[in-house]
Amino acid sequence: MDIKIFPNPIALGQAAGAYAVERIQGRLRTKTEVNLVLATGTSQFETLRYLTDSEKLDWERIRVFHLDEYIGLKATHPASFRNYLNKRVYQKHPKIRHFHFIEGDSENPWEECERLGELIQQFPADLALIGIGENGHLAFNDPPADLETTKPFIVVELDEACRRQQMGEGWFSSFESVPQRAISMSISQIMKSTSLIVSVPDTRKTVAVKNAVQGDIHPGNPAAILQNHPDCHLFLDSNSASKL
Repeated sequence: MDIKIFPNPIALGQAAGAYAVERIQGRLRTKTEVNLVLATGTSQFETLRYLTDSEKLDWERIRVFHLDEYIGLKATHPASFRNYLNKRVYQKHPKIRHFHFIEGDSENPWEECERLGELIQQFPADLALIGIGENGHLAFNDPPADLETTKPFIVVELDEACRRQQMGEGWFSSFESVPQRAISMSISQIMKSTSLIVSVPDTRKTVAVKNAVQGDIHPGNPAAILQNHPDCHLFLDSNSASKL
């Protein structure tokens, strides 16, 4: 695991975005297209801003998946990850090769998992830009996470800590309004990404970062699985890295 530490979240995000641009450019020199996975949340604001503002990328050769989505939210809901990525990525680059949005309001979320699973097996991820949750989750794989499933996308139950984080970040007005289930890319599928860029700013993530870097790998500590990835780059700020 390659660890980079920056003085503040803005510097972290810009550095992660610049590194992502560099890696995408490298892939496009040898491939006709790049398959990119994007996360959402406050940890990704600066990274995505840098990525989408860059004039160095040919978005017509970039295919995008995203990590997770709440079950039951319309794409227009302010907290929907489709809404988040539509505004921050797709509307800026409407000629993107393809954006495979997770339809969280699908009538059958298990069928939606199957649809997405077939797509990502057809177009394996070259690079994933992700974060780590306050409870140590990757995507919406809250502890105790399923580290063994080979299904690319799964239906998950969101634990209280995860739901409180979503409310605390301002996405929902009350704890009760945070959905209890989501569609999430599985841990095993995240680990299949050729490269990982993991952006984790903020003091509230210090314990999760310490556990991810120095803790044992088990279902109660999902992010520690990143220790096993051969090309994982962890971008931290001085606060999130303070317990290392």
